Amino acid sequence: MTLDELAARELIRDLVAAYAELADRGRFADVAALFTEDGVLEVAGGGTHRGREAIHGFLAGAGAGLRATTGRPLVRHHVSNLRITLGAGAEATGACSFLVLTERGLDHWGRYRDAYVRDRDRWLFRHRRVRVDGWTPASWAAARRGEPPG
Repeated sequence: MTLDELAARELIRDLVAAYAELADRGRFADVAALFTEDGVLEVAGGGTHRGREAIHGFLAGAGAGLRATTGRPLVRHHVSNLRITLGAGAEATGACSFLVLTERGLDHWGRYRDAYVRDRDRWLFRHRRVRVDGWTPASWAAARRGEPPG
C-alpha cells in the first residue's frame, strides 16, 4: 500500500465518521455538504434524495420526527467494520455496519454502502445507500414504519 492509498483510506474513514457525528448533532446542512453537488442518499423505505438540498431536507425531516417521537433529539450512530476499496484515480467504494442509540436505548441497525469521490484534498459521498436490517419494538424506527407502540 502506498502513502497516497493510506491517506485516501484515512480521509474516507474521517468522512464516514463526520457523517455520523454531524447527523447526531443535528447539523444536517453540514451532513449534506459531505456529498457531491449531485450526490445521492438512498434510504430503503425512505426514498432517494438527489442533491445537497434534497438530502438536507430529508435529514432535517427525520430529525424533526425524532424530536416529535422521543421529545429529545438524542441520537448516537455507531459505525463499524468499514471496508474500503480504492478504485482507479479519484474513486472508491465502501461498506460498513451501523447501529443507532437514542435515549431509549438501541433503536435500529443496518448497513451503509457507499461510493466516494475525491474532491481536491478531501473525499465526498457520491452515493450512500442505507439499509435498515432491524429495529427495536416501540423505537423511533418502529414508529416511522407505522408499528404501534409496544
